[in-house]
Amino acid sequence: MTEANTARILVVDDNEDNRFTLVRRLNRNGYTAVEEAINGRQALELLQAKPFDLVLLDIMMPNVNGYEVLAQMKASSSLRHIPVIMISAVDEIDSVVKCIELGAEDYLPKPFNPTLLRARIGASLEKKRMRDKEAQFLDQIRTERNRADTLLHAILPPAAVRELKASGKVMPRRFEDVGVLFCDLVGFTAFCDRHPPEQVVLHLQKLVEKFEQIVQTHQLEKIKTIGDAFMASSGLLQPVDQPLVAAIKCGLEMIAAARDMDPAWGLRVGVYQGPLVAGIVGHKQYAFDVWGDTVNVAARLVDLGKAGSVTLTFDQWQDVQHLCRARAMGKLDVKGKGPVEIVECYAVA
Repeated sequence: MTEANTARILVVDDNEDNRFTLVRRLNRNGYTAVEEAINGRQALELLQAKPFDLVLLDIMMPNVNGYEVLAQMKASSSLRHIPVIMISAVDEIDSVVKCIELGAEDYLPKPFNPTLLRARIGASLEKKRMRDKEAQFLDQIRTERNRADTLLHAILPPAAVRELKASGKVMPRRFEDVGVLFCDLVGFTAFCDRHPPEQVVLHLQKLVEKFEQIVQTHQLEKIKTIGDAFMASSGLLQPVDQPLVAAIKCGLEMIAAARDMDPAWGLRVGVYQGPLVAGIVGHKQYAFDVWGDTVNVAARLVDLGKAGSVTLTFDQWQDVQHLCRARAMGKLDVKGKGPVEIVECYAVA
């Protein structure tokens, strides 16, 4: 269909003969979707009720004149985008200026020249079509921007997203006294072997979503998942009064959540506090990550722990023993550290 076939035009004039002449001329030019309004009030009602692409508006009408209709249209967020061509016997320059200042697209005097009318209607509709297309592109850009923003928040902590947006990069930094939490599911590999992939991913998805909620509740930051392992930090990109305690509390709640799932899972958790380096690696599928001895120890404590408790070193437990109840596990060999006194925390005060 051509623009003429589809354009919706509203003719507003209190004179029936004028409306008849104008509508007939529009029909001859191929504009068939034409409606009429006999006064300004009816025009505004029609504009609120139906979509239009163009308004041909008389100026001199009783009660609500063309100036007032134009002013109300341009003051309305839903109507201001509709182009308006003023058609009137008034040909004084002051009237033309007033209409343009109020936002009219164009102005034609009565009696109108048919050729000029056709050209100006075509030009006004083309401008509207281009504006509509621009608005559509802007909506698409906003949609894509929101999608990219959602993706960024899915792979980066909120503070890292803010820095990336502000500066275009996230500077690598060394952080002191950060709590690192690692956990993994007991028996997950065997579960994968016995169940179809759809079921495996469904159960893991539900569990990870629950872990993410718990991590957020305790003001920790999810770093990543590796298979059935989950990693989070405490006091890294947002301040936490007691990073180690927050990580222990978070770990215990994650253990309880895994136990309450269907199927129930045994969860091992290891936590350790200390300095580390954090930053973004990769260029395309980049990821925020952390490195250092603190990270390595937390990961190895998981392997030494038992399902249902949070494993930490005796030295670090001494700093929080007034808040955490634990059982001694004796000296165990921690790779890179040698024999280390280990405890398992099973409750917090």
